Amino acid sequence: PDYLVFCALIVLFLAGIGLYIRSRLSIDNPGKLQIVLEDVVSFIVDNLENMMPHKGKKFLPLVGTVFVFILLGNLMGQIPGLGSPTSNVNVPFALAIVVWLYYHIEGVKAQGLGNYLLHFAFPPGVPKAMFLLMLPIELISHTSRVMSLTLRLFGNIFGEEMVVLIIGSIVPFIAPLPMMVLGVVTGTLQAFIFVMLTIIYLAAAVHTDHDHEEHSEEAAAHGAA
Repeated sequence: PDYLVFCALIVLFLAGIGLYIRSRLSIDNPGKLQIVLEDVVSFIVDNLENMMPHKGKKFLPLVGTVFVFILLGNLMGQIPGLGSPTSNVNVPFALAIVVWLYYHIEGVKAQGLGNYLLHFAFPPGVPKAMFLLMLPIELISHTSRVMSLTLRLFGNIFGEEMVVLIIGSIVPFIAPLPMMVLGVVTGTLQAFIFVMLTIIYLAAAVHTDHDHEEHSEEAAAHGAA
């Protein structure tokens, strides 16, 4: 299928960029491409550290890969002759499944299986007597995240491509250009939203009482200073 070919092209492109930049990395005289990639990494790391101080950086490989893949997938549709793989529902669904499984696995690693399962019935800040109500709500909430991530990304990119196609069939060449420019903005924004939700889900999954104590101590020290 076309969308798998487009996905393969993105993987090959990123692999090629990685091999190219690896042999040209420089601290004293970085090239323009290295500066751009460092800015992307810094942007993602800053968001991770803001949500998960001291341990957010460990999630950079998956979160960074998801962001770059979705961004390139969204923007690929603006290139004549190509299409956005994210406009096919299978790709956003696969990405959503990966994120969903990943944050649950990391939650179990951080809290232990027993504590992680208990937080579905006893979420922080909710009276323990409400566990019979909170358990189904939490299970439905976590399950629906796959559908939410999938439909948000798929709907926006597919809708934008359909509008460009319809306008282009009526008035070709010039008329679709404003929508294509808007598609660049929308594609970038959707990649950012997907990754920010991923970071939020990860932060909630790996949060422990120890993290809360550290945050309180830091806040107290900051206030004293």
